[in-house]
Amino acid sequence: MKSTDAAAPTAERYRVFGEVEARGMSATYEAWALGIADDPATVALIDELPAPKRQPNLVFSASRFQGAPAGPYHLFRDWLHDHWIEVRATALSHATQTNEAARCALHVPALAGIVGPLALLEVGTSAGLCLYPDRYSYRYSGHPRLDPVDGPSSVVLDCVTEGEVPVPDRLPEVVWRGGIDLNPLDVRHPDDVAWLDALIWPEHDDRRARLRSAAAIAGADPPHIVAGDLDAELDAVAAQVPDGATLVVFHTAVLMYLDEAGRARFAEHVRRLPGHWLSVEARSVTPGIRVREDVPNESSDLVLALDGVQLAWAQPHGRAVRWVPNP
Repeated sequence: MKSTDAAAPTAERYRVFGEVEARGMSATYEAWALGIADDPATVALIDELPAPKRQPNLVFSASRFQGAPAGPYHLFRDWLHDHWIEVRATALSHATQTNEAARCALHVPALAGIVGPLALLEVGTSAGLCLYPDRYSYRYSGHPRLDPVDGPSSVVLDCVTEGEVPVPDRLPEVVWRGGIDLNPLDVRHPDDVAWLDALIWPEHDDRRARLRSAAAIAGADPPHIVAGDLDAELDAVAAQVPDGATLVVFHTAVLMYLDEAGRARFAEHVRRLPGHWLSVEARSVTPGIRVREDVPNESSDLVLALDGVQLAWAQPHGRAVRWVPNP
């Protein structure tokens, strides 16, 4: 089976990205990725980067951060070769830190079953936009609209539900928010918001508008985010949770950036903490979770699990969730 990991040849990584990840999600990125896969001169440029920095999402986001217009591959190719110095510098100094607030729609049904009030600690938090599930409004298919206690939010998240999704009738009470990230972003800084914008795929205008609204909410009440390794800083940040609050450590599409030993070490670590562990990761990423292959999955390969038990299949950007029945 082909691989998109850092050990795969660059042409193969881009071909798989175009055929699997971008297809049906971004016509622009599909065309760019497949174009690069068949373009040795452009592959040679990208191979100037360290292997972890050659990933399509990072190169494409760095290009768009520097002003690359969306369009056919031949125009992008010419632009990239003309601006490679700037793109290379951005790729080296930045990381993929997609901060999609809509992922909160995946978390809310799981959080609703936890006795609160809650203290949320997100590892790989980026700018912390997923630390505000109680500040956004939700439209789950087949369920009444769900709003914060103080009224409708400027951020409204739509999510298609399949199966018996336990959508609550009220949002969880959150009394503390914290995060850990190797390179935290601050939504009060225009350059950081511009990078988050560049990470959004070209055709996803709804996500771009949502980013701006969510950034305004987070900027008005910034979370406590610590710079550092998620495993090394976990105990110190968790110790700041106020008395009487239930700790929930959570992450979405983060463990894929760790090697196998690092994933196992983190999983063992988080299981020792008091409270709960909420993970949304690709099916083969999180150690110790029995994946429900018996439940049909059409939205994605992301497994939503609570305390190491799969609850649902999840679409990466929070657009859909398919609950699995108890085994």
